[in-house]
Amino acid sequence: MLRIGIVGSGFISRAYLRAAQDFPSLRIIACSDVNFAAAQEKALEFRIQAQSVEQLLVNPEIDLVLNLTVPQSHGSVSLRAVEAGKHVYSEKPLALSLKEARALLSAAEARGQRLGVAPDTFLGGGQQTARALIDRGEVGTPIGGTAFILLPGHEHWHPNPDFFYQPGGGPVFDMGPYYLTALVNLLGPICRVASIGRQTFSEREIQSGPRKGERIPVLIPTHFNALLEFQSGPVVSFHASFDVQGHSHPPIEIYGTEGTLLVPDPNTFGGPVRIIKRGKSPADISLTHGFSDRNYRIIGVAEMEKAIASGKPHRASAELGYHVLEVMQAIVENEAKGSTIEISSPCARPAALPLQPRLGNLE
Repeated sequence: MLRIGIVGSGFISRAYLRAAQDFPSLRIIACSDVNFAAAQEKALEFRIQAQSVEQLLVNPEIDLVLNLTVPQSHGSVSLRAVEAGKHVYSEKPLALSLKEARALLSAAEARGQRLGVAPDTFLGGGQQTARALIDRGEVGTPIGGTAFILLPGHEHWHPNPDFFYQPGGGPVFDMGPYYLTALVNLLGPICRVASIGRQTFSEREIQSGPRKGERIPVLIPTHFNALLEFQSGPVVSFHASFDVQGHSHPPIEIYGTEGTLLVPDPNTFGGPVRIIKRGKSPADISLTHGFSDRNYRIIGVAEMEKAIASGKPHRASAELGYHVLEVMQAIVENEAKGSTIEISSPCARPAALPLQPRLGNLE
């Protein structure tokens, strides 16, 4: 059993705490937060310990730290946990800069600690079914695709959306990891990126919670169009925005020489999969893999536990997270130039899951 301590007891922690109940090999024993009242609230609700961050990091009963802090703290908190001798699984992104991420990977390797990073939605039944169709050649040779993250902005639902409009936020760093990780799972690593971006609004109005009506500044670009070239050949058009009020695009489409694959929302574990083959009507595909009927937002940790026990690489790896971080940084930093940036980080395509894995069987 993998004993887990949570750092960061905010909005997303409840999803992890609930999902952990589906995996007998995981035991969350404590949570912490810089706002200790938030940790106490989660501890009371889920019958675990509330500790300070410092207490949790040195707790000898904890094997892995689940880092659910805000993105600006991911790199520093994960590094502290690694230095404390813990395995780490972090919410996305791995860090906010490649320099910070490299230091984290080096520290984990030097100490023999496992390092994983969200998203793990690519392990769900929807994405794994789409992956299996590509691997079987159902669409022929992939030649390209599209991916759309087009949203009006998180101030419409989040009570404290400030960090979404600060460096490290925005649609690429916030939602991009879901889509880019899904694309790497489907097509393999990315080798080249070009992008153009813009900032549409200078302020946003919070529309829910106790701060409703308060206006917050926007300090970053919030609308991006990018081209992603994959080592295997396909070129994907990637669109990410917090400025779009509505649209009719599917989340991801993969175009092949023999057909088109419609891939479900990579921020979910299930979803519809549809294929359109040459000369045939669109066909809905029944999901061939498990982990699709609910929010399994800790499956990456469960798969990591299996990998630790068997001595195998885990799928939601730091190397995958680093590769996605390099792609996101290239998109964001290149937004005013539109020139091409080469992606240098090595990244193996994650191994596919077996067909119809039972709950808890993640070999």
